[in-house]
Amino acid sequence: MNSDMDPFLQVQADILSTLSTTRPLFSSYQRIRSLATSPSNPELIQAREELEATVADLSADLKDLVESVRAIEYDPYRYGLELDEVERRRKLVDDVGKEIEEMRQELQRTVHEHPGTAGKRASSGPSSASAAAAGGSGLPAPSTFDNLLDEEGQERGEDYYSEMEQQRQVELMQDQDQQLDGVFRTVVNLRQQADDMGRELEEQSVMLKDVDTLAERVGGKLQDGVKRVGHIIKKNEGEWVLSSFLPFSIDNNTNMRQIQCRAAALRF
Repeated sequence: MNSDMDPFLQVQADILSTLSTTRPLFSSYQRIRSLATSPSNPELIQAREELEATVADLSADLKDLVESVRAIEYDPYRYGLELDEVERRRKLVDDVGKEIEEMRQELQRTVHEHPGTAGKRASSGPSSASAAAAGGSGLPAPSTFDNLLDEEGQERGEDYYSEMEQQRQVELMQDQDQQLDGVFRTVVNLRQQADDMGRELEEQSVMLKDVDTLAERVGGKLQDGVKRVGHIIKKNEGEWVLSSFLPFSIDNNTNMRQIQCRAAALRF
């Protein structure tokens, strides 16, 4: 559960903060009471009124803590809480309740230890001290809050927590089963993909073999064609040389005959 939405944590912060300011007030009240010679001492009355007001605030916060614990202890896992956290909260409520009860008892001791003074205040009319005492006696005892938690907790006892722990184990096993199912499905999908890839590779291998065969055939035909073209070129080159040489030979023979005729004419 998010701490911003957990009412217990919010009230816990408030009550711990109030306790941190109440303890010095309580110590101061005890010191003033031990030095005062009369219950009507103004300083004692003021310290008592401040302490009673603070104890009243603590009692209200403690009641909120009790309600929040009762709300989650039936099914703590629903709120994302472990049993250890529930026990911690119960212990915190118990400790705070005991501390508030101790303060209340100290406040009541002043009235009980000075009964004559209380009678004088009653005959002279209600004073601020008697009003404060009435306010202090009207505070609910923190032990009542503990009883609210203990009644149902004692009835369930260890069986309740054993049942909750068993339920938790069942939920964990269900989560593990779901995770294993997910892993199994993933493995099956991977196997199918591997089979598909294997078939594609086989098909590509066959295609490559066909391409190699065609390439060899085309290469052989190209070599035969090149040989034929070379043979034709050589044959054509021989005919061209012969055709070029014959006119040259004929011209040379004609010139020789003309020279011989001229030489014979000169002889005569």
